[in-house]
Amino acid sequence: MLQATGLTSTPRRDLPPAVDDLTFEAGSGHVTALLGAPGSGKTTALRLMLELDQGRGITYFRGLPLHCIAHPAREVGALLGDVPGHPARTVRGQLRMLCAVAGVPASRADELLEIVDLGDLGKQRIGALSLGMDRRLGLAAALLADPHTLLLDEPSEGLSPGDSAWMYGLLRAHAAQGGTVLYTTSDPRTAARTADHVVTIEDGRLVADQDGAEFARTRLRPRVAVRTPHTARLAGLLGREAREKQRSVEVVAESGSRLSVYGSSCAEIGETAFRHGVLIHQLADETGDMGPAPRPEPPSSATTAPEPALPETSLPETPAPEVSLLAALPPLVEPEPQPLIAPRPARGPSRPLRYELRRLFGVRTALLVTGAALALSVAVAVLLARATETSLPHLLVAWPDQLPLPPTAFGAGLLGALAFGDEYRYPALAAGRGGVPRRIGLLVAKLTVSAVTALLLALLTVVADAGVLRLVYGGELSHVPSGWPHLAASWAGLTAGCAWAGLLGAGVFRSTTAGLAAVLSVPVAVVPLLRAAVSGPAARSVAGFPARLRELAWLEWPHEVDRWLMAILRLLAQPVGAALTLSLSALLCAYLFTGLRGRARW
Repeated sequence: MLQATGLTSTPRRDLPPAVDDLTFEAGSGHVTALLGAPGSGKTTALRLMLELDQGRGITYFRGLPLHCIAHPAREVGALLGDVPGHPARTVRGQLRMLCAVAGVPASRADELLEIVDLGDLGKQRIGALSLGMDRRLGLAAALLADPHTLLLDEPSEGLSPGDSAWMYGLLRAHAAQGGTVLYTTSDPRTAARTADHVVTIEDGRLVADQDGAEFARTRLRPRVAVRTPHTARLAGLLGREAREKQRSVEVVAESGSRLSVYGSSCAEIGETAFRHGVLIHQLADETGDMGPAPRPEPPSSATTAPEPALPETSLPETPAPEVSLLAALPPLVEPEPQPLIAPRPARGPSRPLRYELRRLFGVRTALLVTGAALALSVAVAVLLARATETSLPHLLVAWPDQLPLPPTAFGAGLLGALAFGDEYRYPALAAGRGGVPRRIGLLVAKLTVSAVTALLLALLTVVADAGVLRLVYGGELSHVPSGWPHLAASWAGLTAGCAWAGLLGAGVFRSTTAGLAAVLSVPVAVVPLLRAAVSGPAARSVAGFPARLRELAWLEWPHEVDRWLMAILRLLAQPVGAALTLSLSALLCAYLFTGLRGRARW
């Protein structure tokens, strides 16, 4: 059961609130329609119920407000518009990715595809779906966690009659199983035909709260729709005959060549037009809208019926008791202020690592970027080996002096930037909120997946470059370079660092382009600044740092660890390594700061 109490939106720029003190209920096992003209506040009311907009009031879902429910997706499913999915992702891939968000098995996606009649379109791209199929996919996403309550904003808008009938049939089946269904519509005939309970609002305020039968009886009435090029003449003829027969017939001129006739029938209108030679293009029975029910007004003293006079009897006169006028008035009870509705950050996925893997491999972007980076790296390595006397380590990673970064490092940075850039472009995690949840679990999952992807790309690059160089130039360039562990660690750190820089840059600035700019800024801007800062001779050395660190530690570690610590320090002392470390630290602090600031604002 859904109970909305005192919903009031926050007004903007001295305008009245879009929703003003709206209170109603939607019962379990029933379909409730929230009816109103476009701009009457229906969508705003739904967003207040889902705590997406600021305002006042409270909405209880089976006795609990939304922010007190441990798993909101298992209680409330919402469809507020089109599916915000990547157009290249398949229908099945989109639902399987959302299964990781809701914390349900991936097999639930296949079950829902059959329920919404999309079983044969599981491999279809989202961008190729029609409006009706897209709406079915959105309904399947809302039903993933098997919620008790469904909230839908204009679910049949733009759909064909067949798709609309299917949609409302599925909503009726959900209500028949004990669920609560609330949808918005601007068509009173749709509300009368498909809803058990109709709540009518106008200018954000409640004007009627009726069951379906009462709404159809008081709000709708039959009419005859007439299309004729002689609307004025036919209207005059119908009005004159109605006056002669003393019948109540109302003729309303609509737009174009259309008339709406109330109180008559198709046969009578057709006979009148035939007798007077009036051309008729259309004659059909319809159901007309009488407009919203008037708000109840308190009875006026001028219209109150006088009380019947009592018979005169002789009664002994008694003095009237002195009664204070203030004492006779009822005590003034001030209404309790409604609680504030503060939009809260979206929850992260229940299984973030599984979600990130399905997001990454659900589209071909990762494969295309990997293939392009490998092809460009091989081409650069071959040309570099032929034209210059480049060292073998630079040949294996295809890094000429003219480029700020090797192609593979730039590709890893692009994959990292897409990890957050696509989230903001296609907000599957926070539909309706316009943002991405700043959750530590989601960040750790993205960092892990992007680092592993970057390391695999780095390994493939070295293998591909070595194989092609051996094939083209023979065994001269096939030997293992000296100091390869240090070189491998440097190469892995560069690719993983570029991936993380792109990811954090896109997460902070909410754009893939900004993530790429963060990657390129490391060799272009940060490295020259660091070189200028440490260009002079060093006055002191860090030699012996592992031994001094061992003295401060409580635990004894093997002496082999000292060698690894010095190797890490040498990596960080390099200009590119130091620039990456500094850039990643700044981006991580900015990401955490913006997340905490947004949480404090909520």
